[in-house]
Amino acid sequence: MFSKLKEKLKDWAKKISEKSEPELEEIELTPEKKSKKQEIKKNKSAKKPEKRKEQIKEAEEEKSVSKEESLPSEEEEIEESGPEKKSFFQKIKVKFYSTEISKEDFDKYSEELELLLVENNVALEVAEKMIKALEKRIVGKEIQKRDLEKEINETLKEIIMQVLIEPFNLVEKIQRKKEKPYVILFCGINGSGKTTTIAKLANKLKKQGFSCVIAAGDTFRAASIEQIKKHGEKLGIKVIANEYGSDPASVGFDAISYAKKHSIDCVLIDTAGRMHTAKNLLREIEKISKVCNPDTKIFVGESITGNDSIEQVKSFDAAIGLDGIILSKADVDEKGGTALSVGYTTGKPILYLGTGQEYKDLEDFSKNKILEKIGL
Repeated sequence: MFSKLKEKLKDWAKKISEKSEPELEEIELTPEKKSKKQEIKKNKSAKKPEKRKEQIKEAEEEKSVSKEESLPSEEEEIEESGPEKKSFFQKIKVKFYSTEISKEDFDKYSEELELLLVENNVALEVAEKMIKALEKRIVGKEIQKRDLEKEINETLKEIIMQVLIEPFNLVEKIQRKKEKPYVILFCGINGSGKTTTIAKLANKLKKQGFSCVIAAGDTFRAASIEQIKKHGEKLGIKVIANEYGSDPASVGFDAISYAKKHSIDCVLIDTAGRMHTAKNLLREIEKISKVCNPDTKIFVGESITGNDSIEQVKSFDAAIGLDGIILSKADVDEKGGTALSVGYTTGKPILYLGTGQEYKDLEDFSKNKILEKIGL
């Protein structure tokens, strides 16, 4: 995941840091200047004893001033060399120890960084905004050369932390609801791993001490009802189902009624996968949402789909108003930019990541873990 990002930032910092080195050659002394410098130094050394004697004599004559105070040290002599000299030495120090990232430098290297982000499935609009935020923070800023790489890394890390939305705690939301059941509606496109994700979350909630019932609301896909029933049997969780072709909204309603009757804590409603471009199918999920009135609406998308996930999330969010996102197949996602993109473009938090085929393979989403995977 972003395997080249840290390497790219290191190379970028190195190039910018080294860019000012040739300028230092301008202050190298020519042989003539070196000779003159040595002569001045020699004369200065010869005159120094005389000067010191005069200073001692003056000090002895002025009783009110202590000897220690009146005798200037070598450091004080340097200070007395005048503001122009001091300013010159300060400039030399800046050349050696610090640098300033110019707009030209930033534009040159930021193109590579933006391309790297896009190659890792970060949406172009998100990559552009991240680069713009980075530019605003570091261009024109005087940075110690030894801290340049760290400064760029830390700044980018802060931007990523702001891009990622802090997830809410689903367990706490379920606990806070006084009138049971707590209803969760799942949506997504075909093949996103939605049904398996529902089973994983049901298992997670069961281990947290919540009772659950699953509504087999996918009444269109072949074998979908059998699949969710099989998960229910393995987990020991009741599945409410109807015949294929029946109204999925009625299946969800029946599951909620069953939960109320049996004092079950949570209802998890599966729905048929549908393309985000199919308006008639999106209208159908709007109906399911209105009839079942879920407490939380979750979009399940694949980590590996990249920019496609963004358009999918936007469409479902416009239809039913999403509350959160679960990204499946995160274990096979070598790029990882989808996590940065979907949250930023929708303003919705990622709640969980699917990290394998087992029921236990559903981990809480963490900003810090994402940064670790990125390598920052």
